[in-house]
Amino acid sequence: MTAAGATAVLDRKGLAVLVEELLADGRTVVGPTVRDGAIVLTELDSAERLPYGWGVELEAGHYRLRRREDDAAFAHSAGPQSWKNFLHPQRERLWSADRAPDGTVSVTPESTMGPSYAFLGVRPCDLRAIAIQDRVLAGGRFRDSGYEERRRGAFLIAAECTEPGATCFCVSMGSGPGADTGFDLALTEVVDSDGHRFLVRVGSKSGAALLARVPHHESDAVTRDAATAAVAGAVDRMGRAMPPVNLQRLMGASLPAERWDDVAARCLTCGNCTMVCPTCFCTTTEEVTDLTGDHAERWQRWDSCFDLDFSHLHGGPVRSSARSRYRQWLTHKLGTWHDQFDSSGCVGCGRCIVWCPVGIDITEEVAALRNETDEMDETDEPSRTHTKERER
Repeated sequence: MTAAGATAVLDRKGLAVLVEELLADGRTVVGPTVRDGAIVLTELDSAERLPYGWGVELEAGHYRLRRREDDAAFAHSAGPQSWKNFLHPQRERLWSADRAPDGTVSVTPESTMGPSYAFLGVRPCDLRAIAIQDRVLAGGRFRDSGYEERRRGAFLIAAECTEPGATCFCVSMGSGPGADTGFDLALTEVVDSDGHRFLVRVGSKSGAALLARVPHHESDAVTRDAATAAVAGAVDRMGRAMPPVNLQRLMGASLPAERWDDVAARCLTCGNCTMVCPTCFCTTTEEVTDLTGDHAERWQRWDSCFDLDFSHLHGGPVRSSARSRYRQWLTHKLGTWHDQFDSSGCVGCGRCIVWCPVGIDITEEVAALRNETDEMDETDEPSRTHTKERER
């Protein structure tokens, strides 16, 4: 059996067999494909449904498919969906209740048994996002049993990023473009004069067992060097970068900043950024019943801190303005997330930039907050010095 940490090379036929073996194991294979003018994540019945020869154009508020000059399958940036859609679905029934003719009520919890997923083409930034959601939804005191069950059986095949988009900034968040941990197998796609192939790295015993069943070649120096160079080259081609500051400290210091008014004037509070974000996890519950009142169900569904009712208490919402809601989202994502989960909630995938209808750029907003905070510090310096002299 191939040992964990070993490398091998698959050709396109080998990748097809890999998918066939996963399906033969009874797994639901999910990966990227072209549909509705985008590269989306969906169930795959064959590797031929991968987006061979397709790339994307990304900018703030802009997403377009484009044809490539080669047949690369994973040379595209993050699309509108993330793996959150499958591990932490948009709607999930929690329980149902029925009232019998004699008036007794029986409650039936929803089974947490779900598909045995195999995720094909997970970007390193999304690997980090899954690890973050593991900590949020399965690592704390209050666990999401449905998420735990789906995550426990998931088989992860990473696809290292070799062509970042104009809105990607994973390097500055420490989450890409290479995959270090959290995968069963990791693929690095190479398309050059020596052919179309994938360098495979084994990350787990399950990954090693699967690779042993798939036709492959021993890794060669040319392929390894080409794969390494492709990932290293992606580091220098990131379209965005988060300012190199302590984000947790900056978010805490910028609460009174005027920049919040500027972004609030543009923000539609539509919640798109939270829906496409691979780490946003907020939910609410709703009860539904049939017309007789004898059958009821409780459903969990995604919620957003941009929703006016999200912070509703007796008398009205706590955060009624666009300023307060955008500030809540950004300061939590980059600041207080550290207090709760010991990490940032942002992985640098850039989805919130691309799918914002008005093109709000999270890296631009952080840079503006840093500049304003620095100016405030300079303005306050004389008064602070004067105060210290009086204290002496």
